[in-house]
Amino acid sequence: MKSLAKLILEIEAKAILEVANNIDDSFIKAINSIMLCTGHIVVTGVGKSSIVGRKISATLSSTGTPSFFINAMDSLHGDLGAITKHDIILAISNSGETTELLQMIACLPRNIVISMTGNNNSTLAKQSSIIIDLHSNMKEACPLNLAPTSSTTSCLAMGDALAICLMVELKFSTADFKRLHPSGTLGKV
Repeated sequence: MKSLAKLILEIEAKAILEVANNIDDSFIKAINSIMLCTGHIVVTGVGKSSIVGRKISATLSSTGTPSFFINAMDSLHGDLGAITKHDIILAISNSGETTELLQMIACLPRNIVISMTGNNNSTLAKQSSIIIDLHSNMKEACPLNLAPTSSTTSCLAMGDALAICLMVELKFSTADFKRLHPSGTLGKV
């Protein structure tokens, strides 16, 4: 079990390093678009992508970029009302073919859509203004190559890269951090 656990961590670490090589002008375009956004960054996804998306949204908000999360399935049942024309959509789907996510995007023709996907030829990528490439030649760490593992880890790391780059661009300070984290040990920084 120790050897297997080590192998899983090595596979996921290699996937992150591969995705790091995908940083290109599209990533910079995403940063610039978010910096100009007068609304919120609405992060969305389905399944494991939604769990990762919630964390990315929380990191964005806590480091100075206003953000909230909407599950794409819930958006189709009324939560679209929370999104304004001033918001940017950050859509997460490894396959880029998640039905509910594509339906949601189709309902929002005015918004800039930034996709984080492992398939740049997907329907989601084609419907996006900006594509952040999560493609990796690494398989999932799951021995069946099915459970989202390497792909979700890479997505989470790319979301952190996005949030921290924005934090630097915003000149987000220790005082800002304390203001947004008034409780807990982080607020005592």
